[in-house]
Amino acid sequence: MVVPIDAMRGTLVERLGIELLEVSPERTVARMPVEGNTQPYGLLHGGASVALGETLGSLSAAAHAGEGRIAVGIEINASHSRTATSGWVTGVCTAISLGRTLAVHEIVVSDDGGNRLSTVRMTNLLRDAPPGVTSVP
Repeated sequence: MVVPIDAMRGTLVERLGIELLEVSPERTVARMPVEGNTQPYGLLHGGASVALGETLGSLSAAAHAGEGRIAVGIEINASHSRTATSGWVTGVCTAISLGRTLAVHEIVVSDDGGNRLSTVRMTNLLRDAPPGVTSVP
């Protein structure tokens, strides 16, 4: 699945500085800078990690849904076990279950040293796209 760069302009993906590296139903990878995505203490904001995870889970589910269908997030949760203060974090999204109506993914967010910072799990509902809505973000 190729995500048009124009589709990301003006979105949270652009504001967070997320760079997509790989997109497929089974595995999606992106990276995000820590700088600009911190809480007041200088630590990576947990919400930024969740937003990275949701972006990857949504794109993977949309790739699985296919042409004429959309993915709608219905559940997300995250556990933060470490944090980062500089560099980049990488999110790797892996499919847990790819069905006709639901897609479940696990997203692991790691720092530059490969340390796991957050584990995110996301469930998407797959449905037909409403008239006038494209299936690719």
